[in-house]
Amino acid sequence: MYQPETYAIAMLFMIVSMLCWGSWANTVKLCPGYRFQLFYWDYIVGLFVGVLAWGFSLGSFGSHGYRFLADLSHTDGHHIWLAIAGGAIFTVANLLLVAAIDIAGLAVAFPIGIGLALVVGAVSNYLLAPAGNPVLLFGGIAVVIGAIVLDAAAYKGREQQSSVSTRGVVISLISGALMGSFYPFVAGGMKGEGSSGPYAASFYFVIGAAVCSLVANTILMRKPLDGREPVSFAAYGKAQASWHVWGVVGGAVWCTGAILNFVASQAHVVGPAVSYSIGQGATMISACWGVFVWREFAAAPRRSKVLLTWMFVLFLCGLTSVALAPLY
Repeated sequence: MYQPETYAIAMLFMIVSMLCWGSWANTVKLCPGYRFQLFYWDYIVGLFVGVLAWGFSLGSFGSHGYRFLADLSHTDGHHIWLAIAGGAIFTVANLLLVAAIDIAGLAVAFPIGIGLALVVGAVSNYLLAPAGNPVLLFGGIAVVIGAIVLDAAAYKGREQQSSVSTRGVVISLISGALMGSFYPFVAGGMKGEGSSGPYAASFYFVIGAAVCSLVANTILMRKPLDGREPVSFAAYGKAQASWHVWGVVGGAVWCTGAILNFVASQAHVVGPAVSYSIGQGATMISACWGVFVWREFAAAPRRSKVLLTWMFVLFLCGLTSVALAPLY
C-alpha cells in the first residue's frame, strides 16, 4: 500500500482531507426536497464506492505493509471490531450532523458540531498516541475554541433575524461530541500486532457505518428530529435520479477525505491527533461555503458578519499552529 514518506506529502493529504470533509455536505444542498434520511442511503453507497476505489488504487500499490485485499484478511478480529465500532459511532454522529444542517444551516452546524469534535478528537487521540509539540497542538486547539465561541455569537445574532430553532444548535453539539469519539477507535484498529493498514481499516469502518445506519437511520425515518412527518422507503424510489447521484458523490467525497486522513495519521512524524485536527479544518471550509456561496448570513446584522470574519481568522491561526506541531 502507498504511505507518504515526507511531511510535505502527508500535509497535502491532510489538506485534501480538510477540503473533502468541509465540502461533501454541499451535496445535501443540491437535493432540495430530498429528506436527509433518504439522502443517507445514497451516502452510504458513496462510502463503499470511495473505499473500494482507493483500496484498489493507492491501497494496492507501494512498498509499505500489505496490499488492500491481503491486509483485509491479515487483520485480526480485535482490530476489525475497533474499526467497525468507529464507523458505527461516526454514523450516529453524522446523521445528527446532517439533521442539524437541515435545521440550522451549513454555516452553523459545521462550525459548532465539527469544532467541538475537533477538541474532543484531538485530546483523546493525543492521549492515546502522543505526537507533535503539545504547546503548538493544544494552543492551536484553544484558538479554535475561541473561533467556536465567536460562531455561536454570530449565530445568536442571526437567530434574531430568523425563525430557525435552537434545536439545530443542540443537535450540532451532540453530534460534535460523538464525532470526536470515533477517530480513536479507528486509530486503535491501525495500531499494534494484527492491526490493519489505513485502507483496510477504512473498509471495516464503512461496514460499521453501513450496519449502524440500518438501525439508526430507520429510526430517524420514523421519528425525524426536524419535527416533520415520518419518511417512507417508498419515497426513496420516487426521488429524482440526480438526487441519488449527489448522495453517492457526497459519500465518496467524505470517504476520500477520511482515507487520506487515516493514511496521513500513520506517517511517523504526524500522528492521529495532528492529522485529525487539520482534517477538522473542514469547519472553516464548510463555513466558507455557507457564507459565500449559499448566503446563509446574507440577512444577518453587521455584528454577526464581523464575528464571522474573526472566526475565520482564529480558525486559520489555530490550524497553522496545529500544522506546525509535528515540526517543532
